[in-house]
Formats: sequence, structure tokens, C-alpha cells
Amino acid sequence: MNGLYVSGRQRTILNLLLQAQGAVTVKEIAAELGVSVRTIHRDIKDLAKIASDFRLNLFKQAGIGISIQGEEQDKQKLQSAITTITTADLTPEERKAILISTLLEMNEPVKMFTLANELNVTIAAISHDLDQLEEELTAFDLKLIRKKGYGVEIEGDEAHKRAALSNLITRNIDPFEFVARLKESIQHKSDRQADTISTRLLGLVNPEKLSIIEQRVEDARDKLPYELADSGYIGLVVHLALAIERLQKGDTIQFDQAYLRQIEGTREYEIAKTIIRELEASFAMEIPDDEIGYITMHLMGAKLRTNQDYLIEDSSIDIAFKAKKLIRYVSDEMNTNLTQNNKLLNDLTAHLKPAVYRLKQRMNISNPMIKEIKRDYHEFFQILERGAIDIFPDIRFPDDEIGYLVLHFAATMLQSEKSSDINVLVICSSGIGTSKILATKLMQKFPEIKQVENKSFFDLKDSALDRYELIVSTIPLEGLDREYILTSPMLTETEIKRIQKEIRKKRLTSAPKASVAHTEVSEDKDFLIQLESMQNYSKAVLDLLKVFQVNQMEESNQRSIQTLLESICMELEQRKIITNSENVLNKLLSRETTGGLGIPNTNLALYHTRSAGIQSPSFTIYSLKQPVVVKGMDGEDMSIRRILLMLAPEVALPEVLDVLSYLSGVIIQGQESIDLFESGSETDIKKFLSKQFHQFLKEKNLV
Repeated sequence: MNGLYVSGRQRTILNLLLQAQGAVTVKEIAAELGVSVRTIHRDIKDLAKIASDFRLNLFKQAGIGISIQGEEQDKQKLQSAITTITTADLTPEERKAILISTLLEMNEPVKMFTLANELNVTIAAISHDLDQLEEELTAFDLKLIRKKGYGVEIEGDEAHKRAALSNLITRNIDPFEFVARLKESIQHKSDRQADTISTRLLGLVNPEKLSIIEQRVEDARDKLPYELADSGYIGLVVHLALAIERLQKGDTIQFDQAYLRQIEGTREYEIAKTIIRELEASFAMEIPDDEIGYITMHLMGAKLRTNQDYLIEDSSIDIAFKAKKLIRYVSDEMNTNLTQNNKLLNDLTAHLKPAVYRLKQRMNISNPMIKEIKRDYHEFFQILERGAIDIFPDIRFPDDEIGYLVLHFAATMLQSEKSSDINVLVICSSGIGTSKILATKLMQKFPEIKQVENKSFFDLKDSALDRYELIVSTIPLEGLDREYILTSPMLTETEIKRIQKEIRKKRLTSAPKASVAHTEVSEDKDFLIQLESMQNYSKAVLDLLKVFQVNQMEESNQRSIQTLLESICMELEQRKIITNSENVLNKLLSRETTGGLGIPNTNLALYHTRSAGIQSPSFTIYSLKQPVVVKGMDGEDMSIRRILLMLAPEVALPEVLDVLSYLSGVIIQGQESIDLFESGSETDIKKFLSKQFHQFLKEKNLV
């Protein structure tokens, strides 16, 4: 094994084949590496000999592609062997990764000679690598400083340095593998050489601290009112592990104080605060409150159930308005009409709100499927890239975020009405976007599939698996005593054939099931949760429709928006919808200072807030005799004739917030709805809302 020599390109090819779930074509490999097909064919000859040394077969199938076949343990041996190649054989990409990790770890300049000597290459090669690094670091608002006699260092905020480190890990080693390997190194010291890229990255974190951090994050999962995606869970563990290491070196982070105050009242903030305080006690160290802000952002930006996002909070209508514009933009570019798809609007708004917050704080998220998305949806990707620049000119959307937007639109366009009698469970670690598109592809490709359910890998132990005829997973499921199919999230042709074969087998052998008495408790529990959720949704809709009114304001010409809101709050207090009109008024006025509430190209403004002084959710409309000038969501002053007021209690059930977030999207879903809210009567608007809410509950299979 120690005598193994493989070039950097050949090692990349082997990695590609070892990680692929099915066969890969030579053309795909060439495109991935940016070389000719002839070059790949030449490399494949050498690699066939290396594979046979490990009792593996490099299997070539005409029209399908190349795959590595053999025992799993032999594949792992080959993987281990190519991971321990010395730095002299590193690819330029891997050299750059080691350079970044080395420079980010140091708090002082490093001499070019030291870097060249450590990587066993010439100073000229290091200089060339650093030239390319400068552009990459700019994306994280970091600057590469190079001075003769001084050395090389990376300059910038600690937050941006951490973002670059997190990105470095996800680009070079799967975060799940990162955590698994750290755990493994606690049991027994790894025999990998210290100069390999993966070992370098593992060295950024002390494995002894990992189990404590994992336990704190696991506790947080139980306290959240929604499920945390596996990718969000692992991302948070890695983020905290890096944070602890860097804090102990004296590298402190700064979080925008105005935004910190804005999110202080959220459930996520309280949970983040608990995590930080417990870690302080565990590691006997002080952790600044700024860290709480970043953990809050992770929790807000990594939700698995979009239908439980807290979208009534600040800017929800602003985001819904921009989501609507993005749908219109994509519809025009693709020459298809998606503007009437309320589910897409709701899902996209739910995704964008935490994403926009995250991007404003330079907290980029990794998308493990980005290469496949860019390859399979090339035109779509470019359209959404242009759309994001057009609609969010002040926010830089990196490729990984664009990829998630692509998945939302692609999943909608792939929707199929086909259904039959097979229930499928999808286990996916990549987050909701990837899970959703895999589920949609399964429904589209296989008319036999009646229902696809997504489950978190971490929650699998709590699942009643007997109710699923088929389990499809994008990650290996060690210890599972059920058969399952391992696939890539994008479903290759080979994988489709395997699933097709399995479905046929299931249908041919569908005998009555054995007793499932052991799952009854779990199913009863699931049914009770579902029943409770149905009740909560129904009550939220009923509460809104009961108190809905369109009122005519008796204002004089001189009245300001503040005095109008004051009158409205007093009237709502008399109706016992709110208990503290002064508190609610202050919240509404405070909300207005953070951004305009006028809906551009309409005569409407949507004022909304959550407060302890609000008894129950409400939606009311106030018509003005004289127009009032307010700031619009686009930052421009505009004239309005109707105030739409949406209120929710400070502590509200997820179903209540989901209904209100849906309502935000309904208001701007099309010109017909805008016209109705601008000038419609109370009877007509209530009738329209009843119809929309009925559709909403139908989509959730509640009516």
C-alpha cells in the first residue's frame, strides 16, 4: 500500500468511481475534470491494474459507463490507500486547500519558503497557487496579504474566516464523514499521514470536545418546534467545534448588534443561548453573546419542515413579494406560468426568509449536490442566477444557494399526478431541497408510487418502517435490518432500473403483512399528533375568518400613519383582540423603521407584528378616505388607500404562523387578488379568503 503511486488526476477519478452509486460515463468524468475523453481513457488503463491489486474490477459497460465492482471492504482499503498519498502527489486544488487551512489557522504571517517546504513544491508553484487563492478569498470578503520579507497572511473578519473554513471542509470532505472520522480518531489514532488534506482538516478540531458539542446540539433538536435537517445538525456541530477551537485561540467574532436585538425574542435565540451557556460550563471558558447570534442563524436557516417557518416575523411579506417576483421572472424566462402555484410561493418564501437572513450575515450554506444540479439543470441554474441578481441586488447569492432555489422550481415543474399503491420512505441527509426533488423524481418516474415520505437519518430509529414497501436512501444505513436501495439524490438511469426492478418484485410478492403489533403505539402517537395539528390549523383559519373585517377610517386630512395605527389599535383593544394597544402600536412603528411596508404598484400597505399584547391571530383591513404616504418595500415613498393589518401572539403555535405566512403570499399572488384587496367589499374578500384557506387545507390533506 505504501508503494502505491497515483497521480492527482487519477486519484480524483478513483474517488469519483468509488463514491458513485452507479456507473459513470467517460464523458462525465472528462467534464468533471476538465480534460479530454482521450486523457481519461489513458488513465483508465492504469487504474484497472491498481483496482485489481485490491481485488477489485474496473467494469466497463458499453452505453452505460464505468464502475468499480467488488467487496465493500476492498473498496474501503483502496479508498484508504489513495487518501494517504503524500503531498508531493496532491492536486493543485488540494494544495490550495492546505494553504488556506494553514493560513487561516495562523495568527501571524507565514514565509513563502516555509509553505513551499511543507508542501514539497517550488516557491513558484506556491506563488501561482496564491494568485488563484486571491479570487476565492474575495468571495468571503477576505484579503490575501503578500509582502517581501514579511510573508503571507489572510486578513479579514473572524466571521468570514470561519465561513471560509466551513466551506473548505464541505468542499474537501463530506461533513458527515468529517464528524464520523473525528469520532473514530477518539477510539484509536489514525494511521493516515499528517500531510494529507483530510487529516489536515480533521486537525482543525479537537475530537475530544466533539461528543460534548454533539450532545448539546442533540438536546437543542428536542427543544425546537420543528425537525432539524441532518445537514443542519451536522453543520451546527462542525460550526460549534470550529468556533470553540478559534475562541480558545483568542479569535472572537462580531455579530451585527441591531440584528441581534431583532432576533432576541425568537425561540431559536433562546435555544442558541442555552447551547452556548452549557458549552461555557463544559469547557470552563467565556463565550461572547455574538456567538449566540450565529447559532440562532444556523437554527433558523436549517429547518426541515417549511410549513412551520415563523414567517409572520419581520420581513415575511417583503420576502413573499420578492419570491413572487422571482416566480414571475422564471415563468417569463421559461415560457411557462408558475405564478398561480400557491404551494411554490409558500415553499419558496419559507426557504428564502432564513436564507436571506443567513446571506446578510455572510453565513453561506453548503449544497452537496451543487455539481449535479449545475450539470443537470444548467439553463435553469443560469436563469435563477440572473433572477437573484435582478430581484436581490444588494445580496450576493453564492452557487450553493442558487442550487437550492433550482431544486424548489425543478420539484414544482416535475410534479406528477400519477399514483398507485406503493409507499416509499426516502432517507436523505442533504436537507429539504434535495429530499424534495428526489421524492418528486420518484413520483414522476414510477406511477406505482402512491406516497413518498422524507425521514431524517437521525430520527430513523423512531420510525415504524413496516408501513413502507420500499426504502430509498442517499446514505449507507448501518445496522438497518430492512432491505433498502442506495441511490444518488439525482437518480441515474442505472438506479432507476434498480428501483423499477424492486417495485416489480414488491408488487409480485405483495402478500398480507405479518403482525405489526409493535408499531401500534408509534402509529397511535403519530395519529394523535396529526389530529392535534388538524385541530390547530382549523382553529387558526376559523379565528382569522371570525374576526376579519373591512373598516372605513373616519380620519381627517391631516392624520399621519402613526395616528391612524393608534386609532386602529385602540379599536382592536375594545374588540378584545389585543390587550395592550400601546405595546402593539410601538411594535408596529418599530417594524416600519426596519423597512417599508407598502406593496409596490398597489395602494396597499401590510403592517404586521407579533406581541404578548395580542390575544389571538387576526387579519383586518382599513380603508382611508384620504391617501397617506408611506415607504414601500422597494424603499420608495408611495401613496396608500388601504392598511392591511396582520397580528399574531408572541408565543404562537407553528400552525398559526403557517396559516399567516400563507395569507401573506395570497395577498400578492396575482393581479386579481391585489385588485380585490385594494377595493373589494368585506363579503367578497371573506369569500375569497375562505376559498383560499380551503385550498390550503386541501394541500395539507386536512380536508
